[in-house]
Amino acid sequence: MRKLKGKVMAASFFLIVVLMGYTFWDNQRITIVKQDVVIEHLPKELEGFSIVQITDLHEKEFGENQERLINAINSIPYDAIVFTGDMMKNNSKNAMPFYTLIEGIENKQHALFVPGNTDPKSYRTSSDNLEKSEFIKNMEKKGVRLLDSTYTVKRGNVHAQFVNFEWSLKTENKSKINENFLSKNENYPKKETSDLIIGLNHFPVVDSHIDALLRDPSVTFRYYDLIMAGHYHGGQFRIPFFGALFVPEAWYEKSGLFPPQDRVKGLWEYKHIKQYVSAGLGSNGPIPFLNFRLFAPPEINVLTFKSGKTE
Repeated sequence: MRKLKGKVMAASFFLIVVLMGYTFWDNQRITIVKQDVVIEHLPKELEGFSIVQITDLHEKEFGENQERLINAINSIPYDAIVFTGDMMKNNSKNAMPFYTLIEGIENKQHALFVPGNTDPKSYRTSSDNLEKSEFIKNMEKKGVRLLDSTYTVKRGNVHAQFVNFEWSLKTENKSKINENFLSKNENYPKKETSDLIIGLNHFPVVDSHIDALLRDPSVTFRYYDLIMAGHYHGGQFRIPFFGALFVPEAWYEKSGLFPPQDRVKGLWEYKHIKQYVSAGLGSNGPIPFLNFRLFAPPEINVLTFKSGKTE
């Protein structure tokens, strides 16, 4: 009996060591996840239009001076690169991992950023004016633009329009930021006049949230070909053959406990609105020793638009 217990303890210890070693390795590697997005009646000039998505860095470093992450991004041909928030940790002032990353990226011709919940404020507000924060000013000096209005990428005579999803919701109770956005977007892109409309947001817009926005008479919910988001970290802790145990989502009944697995990451469609959610790169949480990923490797994403029939 003692021998059996000893073998069980030894086997358990071995499995724990292997799991710890795998988890450490898994948290350091970078996966490049590719996804085709099929759009009906996509103009031929936008066939193959590609976007790299970077999200939820949370100050994580991949090699000295972000060398491995920079090399991975620079190895990908793309038309635009978007950063969908949470480059920083809560209440942190350490922007260097993010700044070092964007300094090393070669293709920043069309580089856009929308803030997440752990990033510094994008604006400093007062009773008299609205001014970009130092975090944003320094970011823009390095070549990444805050998406505080619509942004257009032209291919021949057609246009791909990027829009800050959250700030574009026209509500009766406008904040200064909403007013700033709307003042720059009196001619908001309409599907009849735009060839591709992409909404960028940090938070996924789950089905019940979309339903609520569509019902709310004080909100103008606009058309999008695709919404891109992050925030969930792919669940951060995933169980093999099951998936994510939790995502931080207030719109779910159990606040994200045991979420629908087809809404944790990847591409889905609801009410003719396509949405892509990246699992992102870093990790975050209120308990420091749980600040890692489990069976949820860091990822950057490459979305490529293609024409075809949609269901």
